[in-house]
Amino acid sequence: MAHTAMSGTGTTAGDDPLQTAVWRLRSRACWADAAALLQPVTAPAALQRASLLVERCLYTEQGWEDAEDALRTAEALAHADEERGAAACERGYLAYAATLHTVRDRADEARAALGRAAALIPPGASGRALLDFRRGLLAENLTGSPQSARAAYRRAHAGATALGDPLLLSFTWRHLAGLSLRDGELVEARHGFAESLRIREELGYLVGTAPALVSLADAESEPEASRLREEARRLFRLLGGVPTWLARQLAPTTPDAATA
Repeated sequence: MAHTAMSGTGTTAGDDPLQTAVWRLRSRACWADAAALLQPVTAPAALQRASLLVERCLYTEQGWEDAEDALRTAEALAHADEERGAAACERGYLAYAATLHTVRDRADEARAALGRAAALIPPGASGRALLDFRRGLLAENLTGSPQSARAAYRRAHAGATALGDPLLLSFTWRHLAGLSLRDGELVEARHGFAESLRIREELGYLVGTAPALVSLADAESEPEASRLREEARRLFRLLGGVPTWLARQLAPTTPDAATA
């Protein structure tokens, strides 16, 4: 399962107090509360608010109408090409999330929106790395093209490195590692998963830490794998069962559970 990646401000000391508050709420799975702090009167604020509510859909499988409303507002306020491209990127990501969670098949809409974003956001622009990452997700999870996904993730990884975007790097590390694991490259997979986990713990990105622990566990041997999964279960319970899609991966593997 894949989720969003977007480092805003607020992750380091000395940042704007509003952005710091938004980040703290977001990182603890309080997307609606974080969005409520933002007044959607400018394109950047509306886009950030929409991105928070889209992320909530992916992690909780709820709040689809709120995300659609916020996205329409962001689209209406976007005027510059990069703003319109960023709105299209969020539109594509929401359609991807709906398809991934089988709410409704919006794969064609996701591809079209991300293609539109690619035409509006030039290479090297601040939003291009995130767009590349999301195009990789579509290639991996909707199209079933791991080679295309790897190329997109590598572009996103290079862009995130150039931008100094640690949260996005945590996602590119994790997804590149996932492809390595699928190819049987355990050493490379462990390294990528460990880097992703390290970054998320350093940022205090609590809602993304359990998935990172589970991914690393998949590449580890016992007893380390069980220790990592137990820590992931603790965080999963702490956040009230978010992200929802981790429930199946963290289900107890007892004989009763296996035959249920």
